Amino acid sequence: MADPTPTSIQQNLPSPYIQGALTALSERLLPLLATSAAIATTTYAPQVAAETQLQQQARGLAGGLGDYQQYLTQAQQYSGPQAYQQFMSPYQQEVIGTTLTEFDKQRQQALAQQQAQAVAGGAFGGAREGVQRAEYGAQTLQDRAALQAQLLQQGFGQAQQQAAQAFQQQTGLASLQPTLLGQQIAGISGLGQQQQAQQQAVLDAQAAAAREAAFEPYTRYGLVGQQLTGLVGGFPTQVQTYQQQQQPASPFQQFLGAGIGLGSLAKGIFG
Repeated sequence: MADPTPTSIQQNLPSPYIQGALTALSERLLPLLATSAAIATTTYAPQVAAETQLQQQARGLAGGLGDYQQYLTQAQQYSGPQAYQQFMSPYQQEVIGTTLTEFDKQRQQALAQQQAQAVAGGAFGGAREGVQRAEYGAQTLQDRAALQAQLLQQGFGQAQQQAAQAFQQQTGLASLQPTLLGQQIAGISGLGQQQQAQQQAVLDAQAAAAREAAFEPYTRYGLVGQQLTGLVGGFPTQVQTYQQQQQPASPFQQFLGAGIGLGSLAKGIFG
């Protein structure tokens, strides 16, 4: 038969104060372990800041870097042997005509003075006076042609110089245009990148805040658990002793016990 003597069991339990705190912490932690309380990671998933309007503007301006070609095309019109013609003054012929007319007038006055001197000297109509008159006429024609050529050369030189200046200006613009546009694009793009970096920082901060909020219960209860673990050793434990009662024997066990007893008795009787 089973031994009816109860078993004495002794347990060392935390102090009631700590035991109550641990029980309350366990009640808070159990719902967090349920699958229905899974953390929604989408709330703090990494995000990339969108391209700013300034960056889009800079990319659009980049298409104009090839516009320098129009200046090179214009510069070609100011080069070549005939380029000076478009810079010739429309009043040049009038200037030349006026200048030659004045020249002729002065020469006629000079010739009249020579004739007057020849008359006064009694040499008018003589061979010597005829030679002087011929020489004077030839010199006049030569000087007149030289003056006309000088005026033409002066106009041509000025036109050539203006054509060269126009050529240099257009080629200079062809070189300057991409440089200035590139600087503008770099400036706008830099500002756009700064805006994008600021937006990215905001998104990162929002994601970090959402993550902190999602993990806040775990963090809070984890810290509480660490504190309670440290406090367990600082509070006296409670000792609990109780008697474990034996379970009553089942009918089958009683039958087996009776059978064993009868067997022992029969053995003693019948040897």
